[in-house]
Amino acid sequence: SYGVSESVLTRGNTFSVDLWVLQSSQLRVEVLTLGAIIRSVQSRGKDGQMEDIVLGYDDLEAYVSDKRYLGATVGRVANRIAQGHFVVEGKDYQLDVNNGPNALHGGLHGFNKVSISLENGVQLQMTSPDGDQGYPGEVQVSVSYKLEGDSLTAEYQARSTKTTPINLTNHSYFNLAGQGAADIYDHEVSICAQSYLPVDDTSIPTGEIRGVEGTPFDLRKPVLIGPRLREVPGLGFDHNFCLSSPGEAWTERHAARVCHPASGRVLEVSTSQPGVQFYTANFLDGSITGKGGTRYMQHCSFCLETQNWPDAVNQPSFPDSLLRPGEDYRHVTRFTFTTV
Repeated sequence: SYGVSESVLTRGNTFSVDLWVLQSSQLRVEVLTLGAIIRSVQSRGKDGQMEDIVLGYDDLEAYVSDKRYLGATVGRVANRIAQGHFVVEGKDYQLDVNNGPNALHGGLHGFNKVSISLENGVQLQMTSPDGDQGYPGEVQVSVSYKLEGDSLTAEYQARSTKTTPINLTNHSYFNLAGQGAADIYDHEVSICAQSYLPVDDTSIPTGEIRGVEGTPFDLRKPVLIGPRLREVPGLGFDHNFCLSSPGEAWTERHAARVCHPASGRVLEVSTSQPGVQFYTANFLDGSITGKGGTRYMQHCSFCLETQNWPDAVNQPSFPDSLLRPGEDYRHVTRFTFTTV
């Protein structure tokens, strides 16, 4: 790995951001120390050509002002917390609300806006102070990226001085045809989930854990995304798929596979997390100008956000989302890029 450095101004402070490059014979990955952002993933198609398959920006300032979490590591709590409110150990906590009535991806200044210091190659570390965005406890967080052959592994670790909800994920948007391609309608997706979480009109889970059988959410066998999107209520997929049940032992499981037959590119995702949020870029609307002047439109990409179930801190039947003093939070997600 090797790095280059550039300075950027955010929230009144100027700080240095490094770009780290991880390279194997099959992949080239760029990581920014700003928010542990995956800036680019270049992978080969069946024609042997390398293509950047991750959405992003050409300049750092755009990442600082970004509202769509392109490539970012998000936290303390990825996804939504209803009303930005929860109770831990009898105490009420009110977070910044930044997504309708709810808190999304950590609040107004989630981890995606923090420059993370570098140790041991590409282990990126930061401290989230007690009270940060309204959350209790000082939390030490690290994200490690490791590239081995055709696999990029992200390992998330955290410790807290007080009991706090935590849920860390990466929010990369992928298009296996290349980040400038118009849509993902010609991609095939499969997700290893027997159930999913229905949501209310603000995208908060209703509490029901619903079987996928006989619904548009049955992705256990590969389906073409374009036709399936027409069957899904609302703007598209933005739902948690349940990879394991509450209380199941920590283990890495196969989660999802996406294939783009025209280029031959395949992305497979495995994770220790109990859920994966499949999101089809429903809220991209052409207002964002990305790499090479590309305007990112609705359904131009997909996210596979490995995570705990949304709003778990307020839903007793969901997997435990609390990190207590003395405990270690650790999760692993592996992205494997191949061709067919």
